[in-house]
Amino acid sequence: MESKAKEVDELERVIEQCKVIALADLHKVRAAQLQELRKKLKQDAHLRVIKNTLMKRAISSVKGKPGLEKLGDHLTGSTIYLFTNLNPFKLVLLLKKSKVKTTAKSGDLAAFDVIVPAGNTGQAPGPIISQLGAVGLKTRIESGSVWINKDTLVVKKGEVISQRLAAVLSKLGLKPVEAGLTLKAVYDDGMVIGMDMLQLDVETTRKDVEDASRLALHLSIVSAYTMPANIEFILQKAHNDSFSLSVSGGIFTEETISHIVKRAHSQMLSLKSRLDMVKQNAKKA
Repeated sequence: MESKAKEVDELERVIEQCKVIALADLHKVRAAQLQELRKKLKQDAHLRVIKNTLMKRAISSVKGKPGLEKLGDHLTGSTIYLFTNLNPFKLVLLLKKSKVKTTAKSGDLAAFDVIVPAGNTGQAPGPIISQLGAVGLKTRIESGSVWINKDTLVVKKGEVISQRLAAVLSKLGLKPVEAGLTLKAVYDDGMVIGMDMLQLDVETTRKDVEDASRLALHLSIVSAYTMPANIEFILQKAHNDSFSLSVSGGIFTEETISHIVKRAHSQMLSLKSRLDMVKQNAKKA
């Protein structure tokens, strides 16, 4: 009982020192993968497996973090806690980059299209031939080894990997599964963010920001809302508009005179062409 009380006290100190507390699902994350993740994230986040009951006690005792109690709604299942000062969305991206490839087990989902390459398997002839054939791989025996004849797609991204295929991929040294932590919720400076709001498509977001920036720039130019980023464009637009108005209105300046003459000449040729057509039609009549 005393050890649990000490652990709760320590948790309170950790919670008070960190801006962000994240909860991640430990389901299907193996011990070796978790150890690798700890190494990759050690500079950015402190990872700790804690019993949910102890975490609830610590949360209820911490003062000065408004809204922290709402995190209690997400303290279910097998959970690992990440204590950090990183922006939550940066943490999500970091966790994506920190995923490790691993061998597959029956029922795992393929993280990408898995293509078994053509070439030497390094396996001696024997049961392996029928095992490869059972998953759609055509083989031949060459120089005492089993060779795969051509590159072959054996499972598509998101599809379930069967026990038979998992065994074959393991023998071939292929790792079609990505293991990592999936966040369930994050507490950040008084707000609890759920998993659905933590999903971030970087490319789509970048494109949306770029589109919004272009539209804002266009609107500011059209409305002549001056600021350092658009003043050059506004002046250029004003110059072009005034030049066009001067030419169409026949206002002579050193800059417009040649364009006014060219415009008049073009109008004269057009009028002459129409008069010639009228004369031809009159003769035919």
